[in-house]
Order: sequence, then C-alpha cells, then structure tokens
Amino acid sequence: MPLEPSTLYIVATPIGNLGDISPRALETLAQADVLLAEDTRVTRKLCSYFEISTEIERFDENTSVQKIPHVLSLLGEGSRIALVSDAGTPCVSDPGLNLVAAVKDAGFDVVSIPGASAVLVALSSSGIVANGFYFGGFVPRKIGDRRKAFSDVASLDAALVFFESPHRVVSTLDLLAELFPLRTGAVARELTKMYEEVIRLPLPELAREMASREKIKGEIVLVIGNRSEQEREQNAFDDEEIAELLREKIAHGQTRSSAIKQVVAETGSARNVVYGIALGL
Repeated sequence: MPLEPSTLYIVATPIGNLGDISPRALETLAQADVLLAEDTRVTRKLCSYFEISTEIERFDENTSVQKIPHVLSLLGEGSRIALVSDAGTPCVSDPGLNLVAAVKDAGFDVVSIPGASAVLVALSSSGIVANGFYFGGFVPRKIGDRRKAFSDVASLDAALVFFESPHRVVSTLDLLAELFPLRTGAVARELTKMYEEVIRLPLPELAREMASREKIKGEIVLVIGNRSEQEREQNAFDDEEIAELLREKIAHGQTRSSAIKQVVAETGSARNVVYGIALGL
C-alpha cells in the first residue's frame, strides 16, 4: 500500500536477527522519502542488506533539537518520513518521542509500524511472574543515581525492567542484590542473536554468576521480579513504626520529602501511605 504524504512513520527494526523484520516495515523503508536514524551506519547496513536505497539522515540526541524544524518543513512539503532506532521500536529511551510530539502538535499524521521490542522479548523469556511491569529505561551511570532509581520503584507491585551496559552490569547487579536480596532477577543478553542468553536466578546468585565471567558482551536487559511473600512479610510495617522512622530521619536533618523517599525504600510501603502518615506528624 502506498505511503500517505506528510506523514511520519515509526518503524520497528530487528533487535538482532534480521529475519524478524516485517514485510510492512520493509515496504515503508523503501517507499519513504527520508529515513531518520540514530546511527546512520547501522541503518545503512540494514538497508543495504534488503537493497533499500532511501536517503538516510541522522537523528539522535545530539541533533534532534535542531533537526525537528527541518523534519516539520519536509512534512509540510508532503514528504513521507520514516523514523528508526538502531534496533527495536523507536521512541523507547531515545529522542524520537520529542519528534512525535512536535509532529502531532503541528497537525501531521503519525503511523506506527510495529515490530521487535527488547523490553517485551526480555519479559516474555525471563520467566519472571508478575502482574505488570515498570520500564525504567537505561540504568543511571552514577551509583548514587542508580540507588535512587531502584529505591524509588522498590514498592511497586510489578516486574522492573531496565537497559544496562555490559561494562556496568556487574556493579548494578551487586546493588540490586543488596537492595532486593529476596527477589529473583534475569539477565537477557544478545536477544534474538546467535549467542542469545537469558539467565534467571535469585538476585544474589545472579550477581555472583555474572561477576564470575571473564568478559560480558552484548546489549543487556535486566528484569527484576516484584516483591516475594517473604519480603512482603518482612516489610509489613504498621503506621506507628513508619511514623517513628519518619520522625527519626526528620530529627536528623532530612527534609520531609527525603525522609518519605527513604522510608518507602526501607519498608517497601506504598508512597501514598507513607506520605499520608508524614502529613499527620
């Protein structure tokens, strides 16, 4: 089917195995007037493999702000534009969301061409049982920011999913084992590729397993299970115990906001419950 003019197409590409690309995605890439790509070299290899000669322009976190007016101008002229990321579904932890918002605000159409997503592939193959999941994007680089990111979502009744670098995964797993020693986790590595691996273990064991490896390669998705029954029982604090913890932290100079965050992380209690108790102090 011919592409519509003045339309932005969000095209999911394979996360590893090129055979996973859909016929509709290939048609869109071939018919588009311009392809917007995070890394033009990666997208050029994909297009070369499938003999697609569409013009490719760079669109990444360093160029997105100045590139958006240019894209809107092309759409205004009737161009059909396809947005791709290096792998998987665009607009997941990449600058594509800002473009989509600007295109919609300008009154142009946006069409999604669905396909592979590392988040969903990791979840479905992890064996982590949960009622839902929270996706946190890339794990922060700094250890303090990492600790805060995990502590802020500690009380969620859901699996936690993050992207991580192979160079930092061991230190991140050590932190997760410290914060959530009773939870199960999974490392999903090189998904859909020749050396695909999904390891599911209690977090302390998972941290030791990955630390024992001489070298870790490939893109990594971390899946952390939600609270176990044992953890729930250990974290069954009553209102007075939570109030006492808040009083202690505030008495030692913490702001109310900081005390609430820390007590939520320490007790596993819902934030709205801790916040309500804090207001009553």
